[in-house]
Amino acid sequence: MRRSVLPGGLRVVTEYLPSVRSVALGIWVGVGSRDEDTEHAGATHYLEHLLFKGTRRRTALEISSAMDAVGGEMNAFTAKEYTCYYARVLDADLPLAIDILSDMVTGSLIAPRDVDAERNVVLEEIAMNDDDPADSVHEAFTTQLFGDTPLGRPILGTVDSINAITRDQINEHYVARYTPPHLVVAAAGNLDHDMVVSGVQGAFGEALDGGQAVPARPRLRGDGGLWEGYGPAAGTGVKLVSRGIEQANLVLGCEGLARTDDRRFALGVLNAALGGGMSSRLFQEVREKRGLAYSVYSFSAQHADTGLWGIYVGCLPSKADEVLSICADEVAKVVSAGLSDAELERGKGQLRGSIVLGLEDPSSRMSRLGKSELVYPRLEPVDEVLAGIDAVTHDDVRAIAAEVLTRPKALAVVGPFDDPGAFTSSVS
Repeated sequence: MRRSVLPGGLRVVTEYLPSVRSVALGIWVGVGSRDEDTEHAGATHYLEHLLFKGTRRRTALEISSAMDAVGGEMNAFTAKEYTCYYARVLDADLPLAIDILSDMVTGSLIAPRDVDAERNVVLEEIAMNDDDPADSVHEAFTTQLFGDTPLGRPILGTVDSINAITRDQINEHYVARYTPPHLVVAAAGNLDHDMVVSGVQGAFGEALDGGQAVPARPRLRGDGGLWEGYGPAAGTGVKLVSRGIEQANLVLGCEGLARTDDRRFALGVLNAALGGGMSSRLFQEVREKRGLAYSVYSFSAQHADTGLWGIYVGCLPSKADEVLSICADEVAKVVSAGLSDAELERGKGQLRGSIVLGLEDPSSRMSRLGKSELVYPRLEPVDEVLAGIDAVTHDDVRAIAAEVLTRPKALAVVGPFDDPGAFTSSVS
């Protein structure tokens, strides 16, 4: 793995994988939905769409045609704290991928007609998300937990915010955030680092002089405290989204750990044992023994200064109370008694396997490079991560269970219910 810093602060990180004939390339932007104020709500994701609509050098059709002509794949995604534009191509076509992605990131027109046309597409995406109860319940849970803060608002924005946002507001967001200090170019595959650096430098051209723009506001102050408006507003209580559907979708959870918290390995092992697989306690108790749900699992997510942990269940509406009671009982058992020796080892094994198996292709390698450079203090070697998992003890698991799993809970419910008060006992 190699790293270079170009003029203006643009970072290029690569990993050479001689056993493949392809390259995964990503341009990572240090801006996500939590960097938006209310006037720009949804702008980051909207902008992701618009960068495919044309540049000073290429039309939207020319962008897609050039990639299709070489059998390449290209897409993008927006998260809470970053955006990524990525492509996977044959190694011989890497210069083309560099040129296309760099052109999109540096030379997008953000044309008014494209803003108007894409507005309907974004609204359709919001509608599609709302039509999926499993997506809706996770969104409702995040909103209930973090409230009306940038972290609690939907990545896609809302119907009102997308209808209200203007071309000038989106372009303002683009000009302020898409500057060299906020960008990382990551690539993994059959490549030469120096060639990638040279290609990126040529493709960015004059855009590398844009490093004088004011950097994005950091999420943490120098003393480690939170900036006003950026910190978690860990909420509790019940968020009910009443829908005339056949299934109850439930997420019960609380605030978790920050991305760099040393205890994240212990929480990962605990989460795997509690609800991370078919042998987990939740799966066995809820599905295997009682047949109360098809899907049940626990999960965690980390951000710069906070995180979340929760349990998802989809079940018959008449079984919701029973399922929530079983979940609460299993959480209480872990808090009071921890895991068995077998559960601890299975949890470690599951976590190790998911990490290593997840790094078996160039795309996942590229993502690891890009995210590490953008949002972590450093790139942790895989062996170091695995050693951190192996070092987790029963005491570590009990300590993190006592701290995290006992925090005040928020509950999101999507289903055929009318009274959120009926679920109050589940979060008390």
